[in-house]
Amino acid sequence: MSDMITADLVDLDLSADTKEAAARALAERMVALGRVTDLEGFLADVAAREAQMPTGLDGGIGIPHCRSEHVTEPTLAFGRSAAGIDFGAADGPADLIFLIAAPAGADDAHLTILSSLARQLMNAEFTDALRSVDDASAAAALIRGDEPPTAGGSTAADAAKAPAAAGNGSASGSESDSEPASGSESGSGSEPASGSGSGSADSVTAPAAASAGAATGTDDAGTGADRPFRIVAVTSCPTGIAHTYMAAESLENAGREAGVEVVVETQGSAGFTRLDPAVIAAADGVIFAHDVPVREKDRFAGKPTVDTGVKAAINRAADLITEVRGKAERGEVTATDGSGATDGSGTSPVERAGGPGEGYGTKLRTWLMSGVSYMVPFVAAGGLLIALGFAIGGYEINEAPSVMDHFVWTQAASWGALLFQIGGVAFGFLVPVLAGYIAYGMADRPGLVPGFVGGAISLTISAGFLGGLAAGLIAGGVVLAIQKVRIPAALRGIMPVVVIPLISSAVVGFLMFVVIGKPIASAQKAMTDWLNGLTGANAILLGALLGLMMCFDLGGPVNKVAYTFATAGIAVANPSDSAMKIMAAVMAAGMVPPLAMALATTVRGKLFNRTERENGKAAWVLGASFISEGAIPFAAADPLRVIPASMVGGAVTGALSMSFGATLRAPHGGIFVVPLIGNPFLYLVAIAAGVCVTAALVIVLKGLRKPVTGADTAGPDGTPAPSAREEQPVAA
Repeated sequence: MSDMITADLVDLDLSADTKEAAARALAERMVALGRVTDLEGFLADVAAREAQMPTGLDGGIGIPHCRSEHVTEPTLAFGRSAAGIDFGAADGPADLIFLIAAPAGADDAHLTILSSLARQLMNAEFTDALRSVDDASAAAALIRGDEPPTAGGSTAADAAKAPAAAGNGSASGSESDSEPASGSESGSGSEPASGSGSGSADSVTAPAAASAGAATGTDDAGTGADRPFRIVAVTSCPTGIAHTYMAAESLENAGREAGVEVVVETQGSAGFTRLDPAVIAAADGVIFAHDVPVREKDRFAGKPTVDTGVKAAINRAADLITEVRGKAERGEVTATDGSGATDGSGTSPVERAGGPGEGYGTKLRTWLMSGVSYMVPFVAAGGLLIALGFAIGGYEINEAPSVMDHFVWTQAASWGALLFQIGGVAFGFLVPVLAGYIAYGMADRPGLVPGFVGGAISLTISAGFLGGLAAGLIAGGVVLAIQKVRIPAALRGIMPVVVIPLISSAVVGFLMFVVIGKPIASAQKAMTDWLNGLTGANAILLGALLGLMMCFDLGGPVNKVAYTFATAGIAVANPSDSAMKIMAAVMAAGMVPPLAMALATTVRGKLFNRTERENGKAAWVLGASFISEGAIPFAAADPLRVIPASMVGGAVTGALSMSFGATLRAPHGGIFVVPLIGNPFLYLVAIAAGVCVTAALVIVLKGLRKPVTGADTAGPDGTPAPSAREEQPVAA
């Protein structure tokens, strides 16, 4: 690791008070050494990674990291903060900050060495030594492994030797079968992942001895009486550099303390080496700790499984081991049909959502967003078809007879009626799909049947979207309750296809028809009447509020709440005028942030780095297409300026759209559905006003900050000037 960190990359008196400032201070050291070529571009990549999941860890550690095209070679910078900096860890601020920078095409050996550092961070002696060291050179030597924290302690240098060992095909076969599997490393016992070369020793911690024992049947795997409980685990994170390996180390340490054999397959940036099938077959339980999909997940089917996020494995590994042992005792296993679905006993897709400390509020939001995400394509298709039907056949097309009985190929009205009726059928699926996939998010595939049934009943009793939300949550809850009942092994095969659908559908149907259906239908009617009665200042204020929500998190949960509220109003054959005004205001506000960023990069390109100027060109198209996410790269790099400015512009556009009385029957499409908009000219004026307000605020706010040297400036034509250096601003 000698070429990755030097004394010049160590700051033992880091004075930053925010994680953004800390990343900037350490990144500037990398720039000074030529390890990073574009400061702002690199910081944008760091911020984008941070936005995926906070990089703070329990124990006072922050590990901001990313892979970036602006990094010339794998580099590590270390900072120590006396006051502590909030990196999102559950136990408070971090005082040890490691900024890991990897090139976009980093080689496996370098990434393996970086992963060995991540493992060392789980060593208390290592972190204690870093907190007490008083010299930058000594700190760099300690991190490199030149100076171990204790005479007998392992260092990063030990793991750094792994790539060479793996390249020579060596394996640690000296351990006996009785030693826990987590204590050894092997890089040759399994077939390497496709495209990853020979793999690295650190990419899987399966012992050769355990593999051989499992394959030959020399141990007591069949009885389980004379051997420890065995767990196989998979860890992975979006970047595959730090959290992946820290989670593996944490699970292995917890396994040793609990007397459990833990073998981990790390699916990191350097590829992965598959666990030996014999090791998997001999395992008593499985732990998936991941924030990206597990590759080849069906290899682990048919075993008790705990599925969670990668940070859970770092912070509460012992709890996960206890949980999977409990599932094994109860006989809860995943399905073996190769579909990846569970039989109702394993954890559901969203039970693993969020990190430690996140309660049911976070899970509830995730469940609801699961239903909304599957519903939106039906809304878009049905809404656009209905809008086209009105555009072609006129506003009386909703009274046309069925095209089954009357269709004239040469009449525009017949084609309009056809599109309108197809769209109406598509809209008929909205509530069942919403309810079905909320239940799916809670309980996986067994939740689909009762969810769809409950959603269909909601339409039957006129409970609308509110009924669909309730039906989905009830269906998921009923299925989860049934899954917790211990079932004899002989009956497990029929549970997901007969018992669970039968019982859950009956319970959901009873509750919707007899207990809660009428109250929900009354609430739905009251909301509809309230929307129909919105006029004047109330309508304008609602438009401003929806505009703020659409621009708050740019496609996130708050944005989706506003969008779902709008689409719920038009998801009927004959939406009210107020509902169509709300839909118009929501779409207009959602177009503002990307269009404003595109305008700002065009008007004042010097305030943005080269990467942002390129993103600005794409933002023209994304904004015009009503894709709010086009502004995310700008918001991630400079959230304290971009997001408030976007919210102000969105509020202006939403209020103006409502005051102009613009209407929209289509739930999506951007400027491409302008012909379907009521008062289209004033609608475009409202969008233009919000875009100008946001662009002006961003330019003013960015112009007020202190510039630093960072990247080439743009010439008159927008191309980089070869001899000039650009003044780069400090990110928030």
